Amino acid sequence: YPPIAPPQISVNATYPGASAEVLEKTVTSVIEQQLTGVDNLLYFSSTSRSNGTMQITLTFLGGTNPDIAAVQVQNRVNVAQARLPNEVINNGITVDKANNDFLMVVALQSLDRSLDTYALNNLIASQILDPIQRLPGVGSANLFGAAYAMRIWLDPDKLRGYGLSASQVLAAVRAQNVQTAAGQIGAEPAPPGQGFTASVSAANRFTTSEEFSDIILNTNPDGSTVHLRDVARIRLEAESYGHDVHLNADPIAGFAILLGPGANALQVAEAVRNKMRELENYFPPQVTWLVPYDSTKFISISIKEVIYTLLEAVVLVFLVILLFLQNLRATLIPTLVVPVALTSAFAGMYIADFSINVLTLFGLVLAIGLVVDDAIVVVENVERIMTEEKLPPKEATRKAMGQITGAVIAMTTVLAAVFIPMALVGGSVGVIYRQFSLTIAISMAISALMALSFTPALCATLLKPVHEQPNLLLRGFNSGYTALTRFYLARVATAIRHTPRWMVTFLALVLLAGYLFVRLPTSFLPEEDQGYALALIQLPPGATMERTGKVLRQMETILQDHPAVDKVLDVAGFSFVGQGENVGLGFIRLKEWDDRTTPDTQLNAFIQWANGALQRIKDARIFMINLPTVRGLGRFGGFDFRLEDRAGLGWETLQQARGRLLGAASKNPVLYGVRPNQLEDAPQLDLHVDRVQARSMGLELTDIHAAIRLMLAPVYANDFNYQGRVLKVMLQADAMYRSNPEDLSRYFIHSSQGGVDSMVPLSSVVASSWSLAPPAVDHYNGHPAVQINGSAAPGHSSGEAMNAMVDIVRSELPPGIGYEWSGQSLQEIISGQQAPILFALSLLVVFLALAALYESWSIPAAVMLVVPLGVLGALSFTWLRGLENDVYFKVGLIAVIGLSAKNAILIIEFANRMRMQGHELLDATL
Repeated sequence: YPPIAPPQISVNATYPGASAEVLEKTVTSVIEQQLTGVDNLLYFSSTSRSNGTMQITLTFLGGTNPDIAAVQVQNRVNVAQARLPNEVINNGITVDKANNDFLMVVALQSLDRSLDTYALNNLIASQILDPIQRLPGVGSANLFGAAYAMRIWLDPDKLRGYGLSASQVLAAVRAQNVQTAAGQIGAEPAPPGQGFTASVSAANRFTTSEEFSDIILNTNPDGSTVHLRDVARIRLEAESYGHDVHLNADPIAGFAILLGPGANALQVAEAVRNKMRELENYFPPQVTWLVPYDSTKFISISIKEVIYTLLEAVVLVFLVILLFLQNLRATLIPTLVVPVALTSAFAGMYIADFSINVLTLFGLVLAIGLVVDDAIVVVENVERIMTEEKLPPKEATRKAMGQITGAVIAMTTVLAAVFIPMALVGGSVGVIYRQFSLTIAISMAISALMALSFTPALCATLLKPVHEQPNLLLRGFNSGYTALTRFYLARVATAIRHTPRWMVTFLALVLLAGYLFVRLPTSFLPEEDQGYALALIQLPPGATMERTGKVLRQMETILQDHPAVDKVLDVAGFSFVGQGENVGLGFIRLKEWDDRTTPDTQLNAFIQWANGALQRIKDARIFMINLPTVRGLGRFGGFDFRLEDRAGLGWETLQQARGRLLGAASKNPVLYGVRPNQLEDAPQLDLHVDRVQARSMGLELTDIHAAIRLMLAPVYANDFNYQGRVLKVMLQADAMYRSNPEDLSRYFIHSSQGGVDSMVPLSSVVASSWSLAPPAVDHYNGHPAVQINGSAAPGHSSGEAMNAMVDIVRSELPPGIGYEWSGQSLQEIISGQQAPILFALSLLVVFLALAALYESWSIPAAVMLVVPLGVLGALSFTWLRGLENDVYFKVGLIAVIGLSAKNAILIIEFANRMRMQGHELLDATL
């Protein structure tokens, strides 16, 4: 596809140790308030997570320059920085051109298990990510894991025994792990006679865990010293432990490639593969790479299939022309027009800066039958004159062109004009329309030029008078066709004699066409079998990574028994729903399309089977869903609904409204798989500091909070150098000292009350209680919101499903709770709003073009009367086949309007010419 998805800009910030609610109030809302007024902003959404990370994604109107948009957003963020916490500013706020969809996932695997996943993650972070991210078209590369860090695991019992606090350890690490710029000896200005210069190195950063172990924390009166190794474990381990990746139950490391704005997916995917082939020469032995998820595979197959369809269309056009003209020479002439017209169309597409993609190739398939139409009209008219008037080819061609040149120009003008309004539509829908409209319009212009120049020359050169009789098969076809023509003419003559009755019938058919258009189910684009399905896994709040891993192993076992499944890639700790130890994401790669020929191996059937089979896993809620048709317009197939708190009613009221909405949706037969795209409220330990008690004991609130954070959260101390890279030094209490609330009594803080230094347990000034809190808080356009996804039940369209959701909101939910659509659903709404205007403009352009060509109002009116009947035919067959009113249907309907007018022009042109030659109106018409 061309770049259909609108450009996006993301803002990312980190507030270590902050809960989702704290992050929302102190960071996210502050930045969001500054985003109003950014040019061409379509909508924005944000997520504040309990792990201290925040992301705001801004989506702009199609055609917006992403570089200019990024600069404007950066300026707004700079304005907000003065009101943000220092920790957030120190960690950095990034503004990037974003794409929220994975292009591909690349995995590394140690065949002999000599490297664990943490080592593989560090290999990716140190040797692969940077070269990959420098490739043109790569937006970003996201590692499912983390690089190495020097982890200092504190033992609070030993700290207390030595009379030390965690803050003292942090200060010692920062003081002794330093890189000092000591200067030079003999540098200018130097005394006379200075004969040499030399750089001075006074201190360097530590590089090994042994060097960190020797950090001195305290010197005792007896001369003994306390080292870091005496109160902590020091290990070179992962910076974070939030992800765990498996492929068919085998542990691997992986990273996802996100496409940059406007980049070509096929070129970027091939560039990534080539770079990985280059980098694998530097991998350790027995380490290999693979691509378990690649969205470009479907793109390549789609383009090949459309090319095959294009060739089939050329062959079918040739056979149909041969059947009706029954002359190989005559058939060859319009057939020769096809490659010339297509080559010229490619040249026009190049000038218009189009790529060869699925949509432009679809446009060429649609244009195949149109580009030969004008040539057929010329050839047929020349043959008719040669047969009826016994003229030689050159004279017959000259006379034929005198008769039909005006009609050819009129037909081409109408067909080109009917597609022009499509090129003026904006947004993502406009990108789709432009690919079709300009491709077809260029083809039509070339077709007319060929019909007026190339085709007459071929007719005068190649055509010969035909004397032999057709064979038996063709004689039978001709007899049947002649009988059908006579029957048709007799019915037309009858209709003309009873004009009032047929005018009433005509009006009834017009009303029927309007009724079908209104009643036809709507959607944006049809869902596709892209060879992959997504699994969203969510365990109960508070579940650990170990429990999530067990659920994923069960899911793998169930799915691999299905005949359609090839590979299962799953990531624990990461999901498009959110991030946390109780969530997971699965990429299920299906077998090749040619290997899935039975009904039960088709994508929709597999998804329905999987959603039923995975219900056997009682410890988790698992949804199997399809990928979005257009990458970048959301991460799932189906609709994207945002339930919003517009009146400041509070989180609890919003959650109650969400529950009522989901309950009503589960009973609605039009809806299927309606689910919240958010994590459920999880247990949260709330700490309450007794300020009076703390003050009486000489403790500062900032020291208390710092002591808590140093034990419970990984705290960044500074950096160290390892294998040519700069990595982090992180402090945190060891795992066994932060596993339950009672561990708070093990944390001590220094008090200097009355000039006497003493150790005070935090439990003496801090009380704790349990509550439920959201792991993430979402906003949409600045309002607290809940993202809800779902799809239409079998036999229903996405438009019907969206209307059902709106009806539930209006009937079930209280005032102050609103809604908005996002992603592909928003584009579907925009497409539906633009469709009536588009059709009206197309009809108006056709009418005005005809009025200008014929300098008459009656002829254009006669032509336009045919259009509703063509539209009725398209609507009827679409309805009977159970198809929907989507973007492709709208393009086809525009083409039907042009073709209906084109056929009418040819008939009216000849009838008008015969009328001027003195024939009666009825005879001229028939």
